[in-house]
Amino acid sequence: MTDPNNIPPIEKTLTDLHASPAGLASSEAQLRLQQYGPNALQEKKVSPLMRFLHYFWGPIPWMIEVAAILSAVVEHWADLTIISLLLLFNAGIGFWQEYKASSALEALKSQLALKARALRDGQWQEILAADLVPGDVIRIRLGDIIPADVQLLEGDYLSADQSALTGESLPVSKKVGDVAYSGTIVKQGEMVAVITATGMNTFFGKTAGLVQKAGAVSHFQKAVLRIGDYLIYIALGLVAVLITVELFRGQSFLNLLQFALILTVASIPVAMPAVLSVTMALGALKLSRMKAIVTRLESIEEMAGMRILCSDKTGTLTQNKLTLGVLEPAPGITQEDVLRAAALASKAEDQDSIDLAVLGAVADPQLLQGWQQQHFTPFDPVGKRTEAQVSDSSGQIWTMTKGAPQVILELCHLPNALLQDMQGHIQALAEKGYRTLGAARKVDSGDWQFLGIIPLFDPPREDSRDTIAQAEAHGIEVKMVTGDNVAIAKEISGQLGLGAEILPADQVFAYQADVTQISADLRRKIAAADGFAQVFPEHKYGIVKALQTDGYLVGMTGDGVNDAPALKQADVGIAVSGATDAARAAAALVLMAPGLNVIISAVEEARRIFERMNSYAIYRIVETIRIMVFVVLAMLIFDFYPITAIMIILLAFFNDVPIMAIATDNTWLDPKPVRWDMHRVLTVSTVLGLIGVVETFGMLLIARDYFHMDIPHLQTLIFLKLAVAGHLTLFIARTRKAFLRKPWPSATLLWSAILTKAAATLFVVYPMGLVPSITWGEAGAVWIYCILWIFIEDWAKIRVYKHLELNTPRHQDFIALAQKNLGPTV
Repeated sequence: MTDPNNIPPIEKTLTDLHASPAGLASSEAQLRLQQYGPNALQEKKVSPLMRFLHYFWGPIPWMIEVAAILSAVVEHWADLTIISLLLLFNAGIGFWQEYKASSALEALKSQLALKARALRDGQWQEILAADLVPGDVIRIRLGDIIPADVQLLEGDYLSADQSALTGESLPVSKKVGDVAYSGTIVKQGEMVAVITATGMNTFFGKTAGLVQKAGAVSHFQKAVLRIGDYLIYIALGLVAVLITVELFRGQSFLNLLQFALILTVASIPVAMPAVLSVTMALGALKLSRMKAIVTRLESIEEMAGMRILCSDKTGTLTQNKLTLGVLEPAPGITQEDVLRAAALASKAEDQDSIDLAVLGAVADPQLLQGWQQQHFTPFDPVGKRTEAQVSDSSGQIWTMTKGAPQVILELCHLPNALLQDMQGHIQALAEKGYRTLGAARKVDSGDWQFLGIIPLFDPPREDSRDTIAQAEAHGIEVKMVTGDNVAIAKEISGQLGLGAEILPADQVFAYQADVTQISADLRRKIAAADGFAQVFPEHKYGIVKALQTDGYLVGMTGDGVNDAPALKQADVGIAVSGATDAARAAAALVLMAPGLNVIISAVEEARRIFERMNSYAIYRIVETIRIMVFVVLAMLIFDFYPITAIMIILLAFFNDVPIMAIATDNTWLDPKPVRWDMHRVLTVSTVLGLIGVVETFGMLLIARDYFHMDIPHLQTLIFLKLAVAGHLTLFIARTRKAFLRKPWPSATLLWSAILTKAAATLFVVYPMGLVPSITWGEAGAVWIYCILWIFIEDWAKIRVYKHLELNTPRHQDFIALAQKNLGPTV
């Protein structure tokens, strides 16, 4: 690592690294990669064995282990055997879930790997940042995250944001000979540098602890914690009542404690966080196949609930294939002069879309013959122009520039009449949907000479209009955000069917000293707008904050380094195809393909993932209430165990195996944004759970009074009833509609439920001495009874949903929110 207080001269650095400004050969780079290792921070690796053993440590495993010890103390050897198997089973399931989730996340991470432009074998190549080695020569430019510690070799200047490492709030200017550090973000400029340290030897690697940040608890995590708390309180409250009453009745304390522990373990949703995380991880992997990479799993929930999408115009709504229109030179200037100046103020290596469009318009190579580019200053969001120093065939030094027309016009100090004439041309072109550039030149240190206007046209994508209509059908309002002027924005907005209410952001925020402190009147205007023109990066941030203040979940697209704050602030920050490293690092969703349709596909999949998580949460609460409340009430009322401890453990086996398949389930697609509604989740699951309690009591009475069963055989019958009813309830919980309507369960979910219930039936008929057996006729009666009750539960579920919709309908939420922002006439 380079000592920041003692920076060696460039020549010494190159000598020490056995490198040169011409870069490395590929063969040498491979040798150095073996010597220094990959350019990545070392991750603490935990052995698979230690990961597995981790599942035997913690409050829940301790409870199971205590239950196993108590079983041994009271010599319940069958209980001990099955409890031990449960412990191993839970550890195996947890280990497998974690493995699947980590594999899915590794697959996503590999698609987001940073790349760098390195000089290898005498040619600039794009390689993985992890493959960089000391001595590599790389090019870094606006928007890049610097991939390793470097010393700057050539170029005019660089401005780097080092706040993550040093806490400095302002970017730091760099020049030739200075060092720049891994992990910092290039805010302005472009330079060539030699790598001095990689991986753990970088300043970032040695101070990695400084940039570790504790993330806020997401909506998803809060929902899981709330559900867990709800079930734990129910379980502990009922167990306390049970132990108190049964001890008063003279039950053995050890036997009662063992049973209470097992009952509590079976009731608490131990696997819920893991199941929901795996569901999201597998869903994120599916999204990656749609060319949408999720960087934070928790953002899937925000994606499912997104109500406003602020979309960049260029490259997202338009094709980002700029073509030049007819050049409009100033008086006395030829079209060739305008095009030559613009081409010389461009650089093909930067792969900038405007530069490529200008260079692509040079049909005659003779136009640039004899001209040599000496220095090039790339575009930056502040100056809004590129500039190049060039020499002609006679050695005369010229400076060429191109950029935003208002910037170039101000640079040239035109006479008022000519200025108004040029501004009129720019406005006329804008009304036809053209972006415009201005071009100018000067000789040596003379005055700038305005050369003319360069029209650029970026036509809308063919699928944009349909995609916007799809977004609106999904309950998502699309607002266009562009740096172009209002006339261009209105023209494109009209072509896309977005509406004509386009606000100039620079005027909207003109009197706002702080874009984060926005008045209610201004928020209403922002919420009502169809789009925003003349947008600067700080305006994007202000737009997001204004909409969030009024309760919207907001998506924001962006691609530049200065878009990063808005992407970070948005509920769903979306880095579009071709975005800078800084934008991708700040975003929750990274698009690998152009256009909005990828976002719509991602929203649809996010809503399906959300429905799977919602279904599992409802099912898990129902099962806890069904088993816990029934067992405790039955013991209090009838003074006997309705099922044994061994049966409770077996229920956990039969229920946990197929529930893993919820991640593959087919779900209906909600037409509107969705969010966790804990009132609805807890209400539906509590009603279904209590119906299940009544249903099980009915089965108990039938077994006792109609089949005249003794207690051991009655316990076996109740066990089968709880096992069969369990996943029939899942088929009810997985949809808000009638359970026999589409979408059908996935084949994996359906067959896993059928096979485990068949196994439970075979077990009670042929129990191998573990429990008293029942006849096929009695088992069949249980199946018929459960199937009849599923229709009653389904009817009750639909009634509850209708009642909730009538009292808290989501469309009323939308209307109320619209009235708040737009007035009572809505």
